[in-house]
Amino acid sequence: MEVVGPECTPPPGGSAVTIGAYDGVHLGHRYLLSELRRRAAERGLASVVVTFDRHPATVVRPESAPLLLTDPSQKLELLASAGVDRTVVVPFDEARARESAEDFVLEVLVGALGARLVVVGEDFHFGHGRRGTVALLAEMGARHGFEVAGIALDADAAGRAVSSTRIRELLTGGDVVAAAMLLGRPHQVRGVVVHGDGRGGPELGFPTANVAVPEGIALPGEGIYACWFERPDGSVHAAAASLGRRPTFHAEADGPLLEAFLLDFSGDLYGEPARVSFVARLREERRFASTGALVRQMHDDVAAARAVLGPGARPGAPATHGPPC
Repeated sequence: MEVVGPECTPPPGGSAVTIGAYDGVHLGHRYLLSELRRRAAERGLASVVVTFDRHPATVVRPESAPLLLTDPSQKLELLASAGVDRTVVVPFDEARARESAEDFVLEVLVGALGARLVVVGEDFHFGHGRRGTVALLAEMGARHGFEVAGIALDADAAGRAVSSTRIRELLTGGDVVAAAMLLGRPHQVRGVVVHGDGRGGPELGFPTANVAVPEGIALPGEGIYACWFERPDGSVHAAAASLGRRPTFHAEADGPLLEAFLLDFSGDLYGEPARVSFVARLREERRFASTGALVRQMHDDVAAARAVLGPGARPGAPATHGPPC
């Protein structure tokens, strides 16, 4: 990873560049990245992704900025796994938001990266007032020595372009299976295991890891889920997770809580960073008339999670609609 600045020097021989927020690094993004790498290899150029240290909408329109599908570190990991040669992170602040599209091209694409090819989505916009378009890039490329390719992003089974917005909509509805199909992996959130109210183990018999997910990260709709839970040592555990407001015990709650019960695990997780990947929604969250009724349902939830995540399932694989064959 590099940050645009005086120390950012163009790759020898020039670069093939793509630009974008790349939130989620979903299958549409991966298709564009594969095209970038292919075309870069044909021309003997380094493949470079230009992205931003925050979503531009958080600066340009903070009141309606989208929740993020990936935190910054996860995004960089996914971009690296896509096989690009370099990822350049551009700081995005008020000054950058006021910058013209032309100045951005001259500073970043021409000056910092020595672009010889620019590959972007066909509806790509950038710069102040979103004046930058594929047509403007092509016009500037003719003057500054780079080609431009506007690529139609891959589409889903219904023929709709794969987009971060569509994935957020699916997650809001709790459809983590369909979201995983567009992401190319289960949706994952990250956070630190913190202390809860201490009810899970002593009272219910299901000790849970309470994962504090940072604000601004997209969570699925409230409900009970089969998940993979990854620890810092790389071990991955099957889990049944509750994402919601615990209506059996709380009339009101400030926001949804993520509590994961790790199957066949015993140990202290407090203070550990955790990664939780949502594989399937098991049921909606609901209030139970008694603690006993809730405990009986939790046993059923664990059995359902075990069926989904049992033999044949593997972490990182898109989920199916039922237990693996």
